[in-house]
Amino acid sequence: MAAITAAMVKELREKTDAPMMECKKALTEADGDMARAEEILRVKLGSKASKAASRVTAEGLVGLYIAEDSKTGAVVEINCETDFVAKNDDFINFVNQMAELIAKQNPADVEALSALPYAEGTVESTRSALIGKIGENMSIRRFQRIETENLLASYVHGGRIGVLVEFSGDQEVGKDLAMHIAATKPKAIDANGVPAEEIERERSVAEQKASESGKPADIVTKMVDGSVAKFLKEVTLLTQPFVKNDKQTVEQMLKEKKASISSFAMFVVGEGIEKQVSDFAAEVAAATGN
Repeated sequence: MAAITAAMVKELREKTDAPMMECKKALTEADGDMARAEEILRVKLGSKASKAASRVTAEGLVGLYIAEDSKTGAVVEINCETDFVAKNDDFINFVNQMAELIAKQNPADVEALSALPYAEGTVESTRSALIGKIGENMSIRRFQRIETENLLASYVHGGRIGVLVEFSGDQEVGKDLAMHIAATKPKAIDANGVPAEEIERERSVAEQKASESGKPADIVTKMVDGSVAKFLKEVTLLTQPFVKNDKQTVEQMLKEKKASISSFAMFVVGEGIEKQVSDFAAEVAAATGN
């Protein structure tokens, strides 16, 4: 049995992009024969797209599309592994075209979107081909489509924050709303839209802090209620100070403009995705048992 060294594992990984442990297993099975090990991995892991699929995609772009009549639109988040690829023209085009496709075809979910006819095949086959061309994993993470009798407006900040707003009023109000949401990232339009578990979490923290004050129970209750009210004011759109005029709230601005907001969708690239940080030297040592 040939000795499997860290250098051999590293070389095979650089050739195939396969996980470290898979490289070690393939080399062991091939008795150290590099060409045979690479062949084993290709059989086990399939195409370059398949091999890349295990890698975390926490970078990427948000794409937005609104139809000419401003009645139908979509926002989509598509992820990749590095910021470098997020600047690739082919990737950018794919993101923007997916937003338009979602708006026009109204797929039920990501799986349905992936199965839609697109280019010379499907969305999924195009995505896989793009992975093979660019050499990085990429995934369609989520999307939201809005169709309304009112109007839609959008705003994208640096490709990483995308907002789609359903509103009534003139287009300037819609654009202002979208920019405000991108800047302040509210959780909901009003307190009714804030998840109950988030409110309870804030209440729990406030109760713990207030209980340490040594004040009477009735005062503690008022302190807790005040903290929760402050939290809701900060995270709900209508009660936030308007970014273009902090002397008035968003609600006051809308009233002044005789406008209203019905809903909004906001995507922030990579939000909630745990980025994978690894020590390559330590990973090699762990895989080879050194």
